[in-house]
Amino acid sequence: MATERNAEQTRTRILEAASEEIYLNGYQGMRIEAILQKTNLAKGALYHHFPNKLALGYAVVEEILMRDFQNTWNSFIAEERDPLTAMQKLFAWKTEHLQEEAEFNGCPVNNLTQEMCALDQGFQQRLKNLVETVIGAVTAALAKGQEDGFVRRDLNPRQTALFMHCCYQGIMGTAKCMQSTDMLPELFASLSAYVDELRARPCCDSH
Repeated sequence: MATERNAEQTRTRILEAASEEIYLNGYQGMRIEAILQKTNLAKGALYHHFPNKLALGYAVVEEILMRDFQNTWNSFIAEERDPLTAMQKLFAWKTEHLQEEAEFNGCPVNNLTQEMCALDQGFQQRLKNLVETVIGAVTAALAKGQEDGFVRRDLNPRQTALFMHCCYQGIMGTAKCMQSTDMLPELFASLSAYVDELRARPCCDSH
């Protein structure tokens, strides 16, 4: 059991180091040597878990990026019955968190999408699955919010979730292009203002 646990810990260390390298330098700029330096592992240990660089890149998408989204999303949606308030709190947290980053390089998912989707079908399919998971989670939250009376019933949950995802990616991409996190508060505030427009109105407002 201890051996299995150590092997799993080693695998996780490799994935996290690879994820960091991809975020900073892109998948094509990721160097195996840099990962070995960060993890203090021999090359054989890395190739024991991942036969090649491509397998490592795929695993980063499937395990690290997917895990990070699910952990973040679930933590906020679990605290609020109102999904719109949960989203606004997530945007506020994201703004603060990103402004504290030593090196801001945009959204890891968007970065890989722009870099690899046209080049490799394996990356394209895995990133599509990840984006579908994001949109599906937001869609489900909006639909539940409609049932609970928080979200306007005239909205299409999936279309709204897709639009919000596009807005988020646009914010991250613009801030990366401009190399400025100073614009993030205003941009996320605008997205939060849009979220307010999704709220169900009290029945008395119709009179």
